[in-house]
Amino acid sequence: MSTTTYPVRVDASPEPGLSRWLWLVKWFLIIPHYVVLAFLWLAFAVLSIVAFFAIAFTGRYPRGIFDFNVGVLRWSWRVAYYAYGALATDRYPPFTLADVPEYPAHLEIAYPERLSRGLVLVKWWLLALPHYAVVGIFVGGSVYVANEATSGEQAPWMWGGGLIGVLVLVAGVVLLFTGRYPSSIFDLVLGLNRWVLRVAAYAGLMTDDYPPFRLDMGGADPGSPVTITSYVASSRAPAPVRPAPAIPPAPASTWSAGRVVTMVLGCLTLAAAGGLLAGGATLAVLQGTFQDDDGFYMSADEELTTATYALSSVNLETKIDDGAGFIPDRLLGETRVRVAALDGAPVFVGIGPTDEVRAYLADVGHTVVVDFDAADTGGTPVYEDSSGGAPGTAPAEALRWSAQSAGSGTQDLVWSVDDGDWTVVVMNADGSANVAVDVSVGAELPAMWWVVAALSILGACLLLLSAVLIRGALRVTASETP
Repeated sequence: MSTTTYPVRVDASPEPGLSRWLWLVKWFLIIPHYVVLAFLWLAFAVLSIVAFFAIAFTGRYPRGIFDFNVGVLRWSWRVAYYAYGALATDRYPPFTLADVPEYPAHLEIAYPERLSRGLVLVKWWLLALPHYAVVGIFVGGSVYVANEATSGEQAPWMWGGGLIGVLVLVAGVVLLFTGRYPSSIFDLVLGLNRWVLRVAAYAGLMTDDYPPFRLDMGGADPGSPVTITSYVASSRAPAPVRPAPAIPPAPASTWSAGRVVTMVLGCLTLAAAGGLLAGGATLAVLQGTFQDDDGFYMSADEELTTATYALSSVNLETKIDDGAGFIPDRLLGETRVRVAALDGAPVFVGIGPTDEVRAYLADVGHTVVVDFDAADTGGTPVYEDSSGGAPGTAPAEALRWSAQSAGSGTQDLVWSVDDGDWTVVVMNADGSANVAVDVSVGAELPAMWWVVAALSILGACLLLLSAVLIRGALRVTASETP
């Protein structure tokens, strides 16, 4: 049997003479670190995706990205050790990715020369699931509780503190009243944090060694031995046990503040580029998939029924030109309302000025469709009925409709959007009661391909800029090389 050191090492030393009350305000003191870490973790996520593809194609984790991501974990561990992940020091954490020997909390991860190209596809989600369940108990989280079924209202976000938070709170209360940090709680808190950081490194693709299901307590990392069985070929006898070697020290950090800022900007730019390119690709797919042969994007059919004489929309207000020179009809072409009677009877659909439509329907029993897909009604239409009698005039002759269509079968009302207030009306062609139809609406979007092109070009430009920034941050000049 031979042993090797687990590649993630987490050490910390308890600090005597801790302030009784300082932990009560550390939440405020640590705000600058939280702001910086928000950007660093965004960069960590983006660079982990880059590393994922690098490992999948080359089997290697790019060294510059590895050092940066280890620095983010190290920075986060120092902040947690100072604040509410341990409360075990009153020394303010330094603003650096590098290891600081005089600071009482340290994290080192051995750089892997080779990583499995197949394992990278599954370890961060499938293989790590058991550890995620355990870590969830350690760190806790937020839970959203919906109480609508019983009270008719929804409860707000509720925080569920994890085991680490509970233990640190107990340690803080004991410290407040006695001036001592319980050593047993310190050892347990360090063991829990060590477990969390091992899982973070494994999920961050930094090692292929599966984290041990073991609570190594205490400030000094015991070496986390992973047992490896080997045999001597001639005698088939076990090989002698060798002491677990220490993790080699990391090279001196060359991550200056300028390089860190450049890397974060590069990752932000890369994320923005990815969003723009994904948006352009999505619109291109929609253009090719959901556009019909006539160039319209149509909604799904919605069944509308009423026992009255007409169905009408709410007021539709459109503004073509507000005087600023912006002309929406360059972006929005013709619109279409498609109507088909459920029983195949002749049907009428028209759109006209709202004031004229209201005058026509003033004494007519009709139904206004307030909402097609209301959440509080389970996704069914919401109607508002108005009492009245039968219309005195057939709908096709009632007024000068801006656009109309009538007859048997499916009727398409095609309308060029114009400035004003408008109302859509659907009736039986003879003006009789009991209107029951399938309705769908849609529009032409002639500028869609221009939007796709603009998003793609802008995304490509930002992608190139992000590559320049990240490459510049990763480049180490001869004078910087340790």
